[in-house]
Amino acid sequence: MALLDVKIPALGESINSGILAKWHVQDGDVVKKDQALFELETDKITTEGTAEAAGRIALKVAVGAEVKIGEVVAQIDQAATTSAAAAAPNPKPETQNPKPTAEPSPAVRRVAAETGIDPASVAGTGKAGRVTKGDMLAAAEVSKAAVPAADLPSTPDPALLSAPPKPEATPARPERQTRRKMTPLRQRIAQRLIAAQHEAAMLTTFNEADMSAVIALRTKYQEEFTKRHGVKLGFMAFFVKAVVCALKEVPAVNTQIDGDVIVENHFFDVGVAVSTEKGLMVPVIRDCDVRSLGEVEIALAGTAKKAREGKITLSDLDGGVFTITNGGVFGSLLSTPIINSPQCAILGMHAIQERPVVRDGQIVIRPMMYLALSYDHRLVDGREAVTFLVKVKQAIEDPTRLMLSV
Repeated sequence: MALLDVKIPALGESINSGILAKWHVQDGDVVKKDQALFELETDKITTEGTAEAAGRIALKVAVGAEVKIGEVVAQIDQAATTSAAAAAPNPKPETQNPKPTAEPSPAVRRVAAETGIDPASVAGTGKAGRVTKGDMLAAAEVSKAAVPAADLPSTPDPALLSAPPKPEATPARPERQTRRKMTPLRQRIAQRLIAAQHEAAMLTTFNEADMSAVIALRTKYQEEFTKRHGVKLGFMAFFVKAVVCALKEVPAVNTQIDGDVIVENHFFDVGVAVSTEKGLMVPVIRDCDVRSLGEVEIALAGTAKKAREGKITLSDLDGGVFTITNGGVFGSLLSTPIINSPQCAILGMHAIQERPVVRDGQIVIRPMMYLALSYDHRLVDGREAVTFLVKVKQAIEDPTRLMLSV
């Protein structure tokens, strides 16, 4: 018997174990090559394990168990394939009562008309299973014995009237609490957020951006953009390019601390927070300074899809110099985002709302978005933080700046 071990794959030097969060197959299923078998949760990513060959699978580890890298969690019997299912005998047709081959007699038809009983539903005792008049009358007697509730006497039994009503069953109350262990990913997120607040001198500055120009640009070119690039033009790509422009203008925001050394980055890999069922992930879009708006949008769609499908890799998450998070998609009007260490700043986007603003001495209605920049005051001074956020605001309110790099 050719048995193939299904092992937990290596995911990176810093990952030694994980939680087997879900089986996509059941014990004894016949699987195909490259079929998704299980989900593995680690403190950094959630990923899928696939079948290296086709065959019948035997599961060795239960859901929720902690497994080590290289551990065998199942075996595939390659000798058993889908041909086994094809070799299974066809189910036999249901055995039915023999039906009369001849037409019912006039007497049988008359009884059928009087009683409403179908001769085909009556077992015949006549020659060759023929239904006789006696069979029909017997069936009619059986039918009369089963009196429906609607035909019962309308006058109730006095004894029933004096009987106390039966108490209604009390519905079961739901449990007041449910306890479950934190996943490795959720534990890691908690540790990083607490560490960021304890280690950084975090401060937040706010501004707001008029989204009219970006909305008009998207409306005008959306159809052509979608045809050319295969994805819709969203708001995030504009903010990624606006952040790159601001990072070039204010390089202090593109730094991080390594012990007692300030490291200044000269590349522009921007992380974009993605909410998934397993928790928050921040895939990184590489070289955003040399990518076009369309290329950024394609990269955003691809990484977000991988994150939500649990196919993200460590290389997709490492090395970002700045992070953008968009609470506006959930309706957030204003917030103070937490820095994604070891980065020194993060930009928070929020919901777009029509609000009255003053333009040229007149009160007008504009689609406005609040922006929040949280930063590490050890590296970034207030003047630099405010300047950075103003640069982002200017680029969003005049998208032509993004095209001309001014």
